[in-house]
Amino acid sequence: MKIPSEVHHDNKECLGHMKIMSKEEQEQLKSKYYNEAIRYMNNAKEVLQKAGKENGRYKDPKYVKMACGTAYNAVLLSLDTWLQLKGVEKKKGRKSIEYYQSAIARIDKKLLGTLEGAYEVLHLSGYYDGATAVKLIQFGFEEAYAIINKLKPAQA
Repeated sequence: MKIPSEVHHDNKECLGHMKIMSKEEQEQLKSKYYNEAIRYMNNAKEVLQKAGKENGRYKDPKYVKMACGTAYNAVLLSLDTWLQLKGVEKKKGRKSIEYYQSAIARIDKKLLGTLEGAYEVLHLSGYYDGATAVKLIQFGFEEAYAIINKLKPAQA
């Protein structure tokens, strides 16, 4: 299958219906959702500051949960956009972690590992379990930024 030059697609195997986008359209999409994901992360950092720190732990798990949920939403927003840019057909409704893992595994194994780190730390440990270890949460945020930066537009 020959991939049109207008579409940036690392994987020659088509993963769904591909909509051809110009480079300009791709950059506009990247810019819009990159900026939105960064806005989510800034909000998450503001909320996390409210938790306070003591002895390597956040003092208030409520704020940690809120911050991790917001950061994980930034990850999902970024992944949806990244997959769209890779030509993966957009799935309607709520998507499971298995959907993201399967779609990403076909395109970028390194990104898959980063997603798994963000999912385990931000979604499971931080949001659901209320983990308060500062280093753990920082790692989750680093993984989130690594995913978000996949959308970083050429001008940013």
